[in-house]
Amino acid sequence: MKYLDEYRDPALARRLLDELRATATRPWRIMEVCGGQTHTLVRQGIDELLPAGIRMIHGPGCPVCVTPLETLDRAMALAARPDVILTSFGDMLRVPGTSTDLLSLRARGADVRVVYAPTDAVRVATAHPDRQVVFLAVGFETTAPADAMAVLHADRLGLPNFSLLVSHVLVPPAMTALLESEDCEVEAFLAAGHVCAVMGWHAYEPIAALYRVPIVVTGFEPLDLIEGILMAVRQLEAGRHEVENQYVRAVRRTGNTSAQDALSRVFRITDRAWRGIGTLPSSGLELREEYAKFDAAQRFDLTGLRSTEDPQCIAGAILTGARLPTQCPAYRVRCTPRAPLGAPMVSTEGTCAAFHAAGREPEGSLA
Repeated sequence: MKYLDEYRDPALARRLLDELRATATRPWRIMEVCGGQTHTLVRQGIDELLPAGIRMIHGPGCPVCVTPLETLDRAMALAARPDVILTSFGDMLRVPGTSTDLLSLRARGADVRVVYAPTDAVRVATAHPDRQVVFLAVGFETTAPADAMAVLHADRLGLPNFSLLVSHVLVPPAMTALLESEDCEVEAFLAAGHVCAVMGWHAYEPIAALYRVPIVVTGFEPLDLIEGILMAVRQLEAGRHEVENQYVRAVRRTGNTSAQDALSRVFRITDRAWRGIGTLPSSGLELREEYAKFDAAQRFDLTGLRSTEDPQCIAGAILTGARLPTQCPAYRVRCTPRAPLGAPMVSTEGTCAAFHAAGREPEGSLA
């Protein structure tokens, strides 16, 4: 396929790996922020082909995985109401809450509908004026502009029965929190190309300068990632700490200013909880006061819920790169894609799901 196969060329991949081996003179630890990048690295075995000492640390860049348990429990409480139609992207339906998931609730009669864009939820609200329609709005800067446009559209239509349950998170504050943790091992980052396509990379420049870490904006195909790793290692070997753009075919420094304008018009920055990690300051988005009428958390009484993580799930350690899925005692035992304990085993971008799909065995296994 034109514009795709060339980024999967095995001969070019071998040449880039040879150049990487010739460049690296010491061990380096690099975090890829995005879960989509993690899946490519693991599925293609790139992490196992890297020169000895070059270690990839898998970061918290899966929007499904970092959605806090409290938000999921709130979504399920709303879905259980007979007057509510809960709409969501399909990858959220099997993410476990405290006691169940949205797919199980739908099987028991709840009106939970998969949509492919938040504006689809607006259309559902228009078609069902007698029901409250809630869209579960999760994700990073990539998906937030579409949610902002849905709010603006619903506002123009004067829809009284449409709202968002918002759990949007931001990448730069998460990177800062990781770098400031006492046990941080990250020496360079691969930044998510799709986030930077929206927001640009100027917000990463102060991080690179302050913490003296190279940051390379990278795509998602095998050659994107190998080249991004090579660019990061070149900086590390030279003692540089800059933001570089590998994903030149899709990303500009300024990003998509129209999407940014929609975001700033509808949302404002707030503290946000991350599943398994905790609350990070200024790491999320919430609806501005003028659009608070579309905030499901304010429209409905969602108090009194008690959220409890499964004690065997180490999702927080997985999401921060402190542990690998193969180091989890529940991995491929109690926790599988059919019966997940945590979101990283469910999501198509989850690290645990990536390791499971690639057939990675638990540490100490005789298989």
